[in-house]
Amino acid sequence: MTNNLARLQLVIIGRLCVLAMVLATFSWTCLANEAPLVAEDPALEKRMLNLAENLRCLVCQNESLAGSRADFANDLRREIREQMQANKSDDEIIDFLVARYGDFVLYDPPLKPTTWLLWFGPLVFFLGGVATLTFYLRHRRTQLEESSLTEHQRKQIESLMKAADKD
Repeated sequence: MTNNLARLQLVIIGRLCVLAMVLATFSWTCLANEAPLVAEDPALEKRMLNLAENLRCLVCQNESLAGSRADFANDLRREIREQMQANKSDDEIIDFLVARYGDFVLYDPPLKPTTWLLWFGPLVFFLGGVATLTFYLRHRRTQLEESSLTEHQRKQIESLMKAADKD
């Protein structure tokens, strides 16, 4: 009877292992994305990648449109391919993207009043931080001026120190 019970346990464990392997195998397929679309013309694809290297992914923000794997970046690359197939120049495509998404889509935005914050914002924040720190340190120095001890306070300190030495 124990032989039959042990055999039944092995069969159940074996089937559970097979089920776990099957589930593990098929669970990876739900994580897979579609392969990025590429143009049928290699010259067109190369042109698109060269243009996309100079554009910022609006999702990743610190990655070029060519290097990003975000779904939105795939859509923008597809849009660029379609415009290239419609014989639009690189400047026309860039103008279209800037009109739709703003100058932030460019890695090197032009210097104009609407982009002054992009160009000079970090400098303004840095100088503001330096000014705040300087003001704080000067104000703190006036608060930390040495105060002289009265004769009574000195005697108290000396008596406390003598009592501490005796212990």
